[in-house]
Amino acid sequence: MRPEDYDDVIALWEAAGLPYKPRGRDSRSAIEQQLRWPTAIYLVAELEGRIVGSVLGTHDGRKGWINRVAVHPDHRRKGIARRLVEAVEKRCLELGIEIFAALIEDWNDVSMKVFARLGYTKHDDIFYYSKRLDPEV
Repeated sequence: MRPEDYDDVIALWEAAGLPYKPRGRDSRSAIEQQLRWPTAIYLVAELEGRIVGSVLGTHDGRKGWINRVAVHPDHRRKGIARRLVEAVEKRCLELGIEIFAALIEDWNDVSMKVFARLGYTKHDDIFYYSKRLDPEV
């Protein structure tokens, strides 16, 4: 992903029904800053010059995190999400990171099915806590 992809990625997220925080962590300036971080593995899938998929991968040195997997509804069930996730995993493996995780909201049945097919295990015994200084972040 490049900074100039921002508008197309946001349009993809909207088409895919993926909520985002345009005044916070998903703002143009925030994404441009994140793209410069050495831990960011932000990728897009293109078909005929058009962005049809995206993933925001990161790592903390121990674990690879898969976030914001989106595929345009017209291009689903073609293996795009799988290839994006596998690309993040591959980059993490090159860094010696062998654990991968994804946080999926309880309403997102499509993502749960995708990650289950990719070999990820759902953990009902883990609770997610966050602290947000601003609800828009």
